[in-house]
Amino acid sequence: MKAKPKGPEQDDLFRARLVEIIDMRHELVQLAALIDWEFFARE
Repeated sequence: MKAKPKGPEQDDLFRARLVEIIDMRHELVQLAALIDWEFFARE
């Protein structure tokens, strides 16, 4: 029995799903938007 060829939705299985999983209203997501990440990159 041959394996079925992968569809295009399986190529980016994790990349697309992560965006769908994250709740943008979650407190940690909102906090991350307030953090000055460039400060940490410079330090």
